[in-house]
Amino acid sequence: MLVTDTSRRPQLQTTGDAWLDDVVREAVLGGATMVQLREKHLSQVDLVALGLHVRDAIARRALFFVNSDVEAAITLAADGIHIPEAASTIREVRSRVGEGMLISRAVHSVDAAVRAERDGADMLIAGTVFQTDSKPGTPILGTDGLRDICAAVDLPVIAIGGINAANAAGVLRVGAKGIAVISAIARAEHPREAAVALRRAIDAAGMLGVA
Repeated sequence: MLVTDTSRRPQLQTTGDAWLDDVVREAVLGGATMVQLREKHLSQVDLVALGLHVRDAIARRALFFVNSDVEAAITLAADGIHIPEAASTIREVRSRVGEGMLISRAVHSVDAAVRAERDGADMLIAGTVFQTDSKPGTPILGTDGLRDICAAVDLPVIAIGGINAANAAGVLRVGAKGIAVISAIARAEHPREAAVALRRAIDAAGMLGVA
């Protein structure tokens, strides 16, 4: 999963940002199977405008998620909505989006993961696994904490936080079913090549029976 964050490139904060279109398109062509639009600094109007560009760049080659904004997700006909751990309840979101939209929930502990599964989430995004400059000072799960979350639920768990091609296999080895990244693709000189490297790491781990 590629997670977008144009706020980290302040000179490119425009709703029709060609840079983001290119990053998303290249990431998907390189093997990303999900893209999450995470642009918390934008108004809903600008988020929807940017989302139209992102959706077009994906071109149905990957699942399209919107972070937090349920109305934007509905307007954009997204495949899924991602909700932070402390945000609206899963049941409230489900009542608004219906059964046809996937719901992912951010979790940072075993208790939160168990609650999210009980409340009807379709998948979990667990972190922060490793230190990352996107969320400095955030408590770190490490692979041990991630393992505990994966073992506690039957839902697919996507790991996030400081993950790259070098450590992806270790994340899968403890039970994660996928990885979510920002910098590993968005800050790469060649986003498609970065996505290919991550995809190869995931596929290699699967062949070794660790995913």
